[in-house]
Amino acid sequence: MTEKKGGGPRNLKVRVKTAGKRSLSSKLWLERQLNDPYVARAKAEGWRSRAAFKLLEMDERFHLLKPGARVVDLGAAPGGWAQVAARKIGLEKGRGKIVGIDLLEVEPMAGATFIVMDFMDEAAPDRLKELLGGEADVVMSDMAANATGHRKTDHLKIMGLAEAAAAFAREVLAPGGAFLAKVLQGGTENTLLADLKRDFAVVRHVKPAASRADSSELYVLATGFRGASAEADSAD
Repeated sequence: MTEKKGGGPRNLKVRVKTAGKRSLSSKLWLERQLNDPYVARAKAEGWRSRAAFKLLEMDERFHLLKPGARVVDLGAAPGGWAQVAARKIGLEKGRGKIVGIDLLEVEPMAGATFIVMDFMDEAAPDRLKELLGGEADVVMSDMAANATGHRKTDHLKIMGLAEAAAAFAREVLAPGGAFLAKVLQGGTENTLLADLKRDFAVVRHVKPAASRADSSELYVLATGFRGASAEADSAD
């Protein structure tokens, strides 16, 4: 805050100049980051990303991450969600397990295992299952494809990731488990919701406060997995 001539305070907003090879979209992204209170909070509180606040809020509301839980983190970099999960499940005390995957390297975290791999690689699900060594209690996905700027294309790409994550979740979740994934508003997410409702007791959309208001980002949360046997019965 600073003082204006009339004596009252005014907010200072950081503006970024377009310089060198920086594109307009890069300029706007950087400007948004510099003025984002959640980015500042993340730095001040030691979280790896502002996304940590999204998971913190959703867990506070729906109690996804219980002590000793086994968690799979899809699209884990830079590790903000894994940080939250580690704290909630008691990983530092040797409780629970976290296995994550991302195209980018994730800074090591005590007790967690991260692999650098494309989740859409056909070998990735089996690799994750091998590292997990059993069933999962929570499968969470913050995966997002690189934006093209074409709304329909971007929507289809992120929904493809969410659907692949949901298919994986059905294979590894223990009965009663939960699935959480990023989606975009746009209509085709209704197909995913209908599929999830066959296999989970409760399916809902969630938009945490830390999701930017001008973003079409949503999260789909499915809880109370009925188990692989129920899924097989529904397919008959």
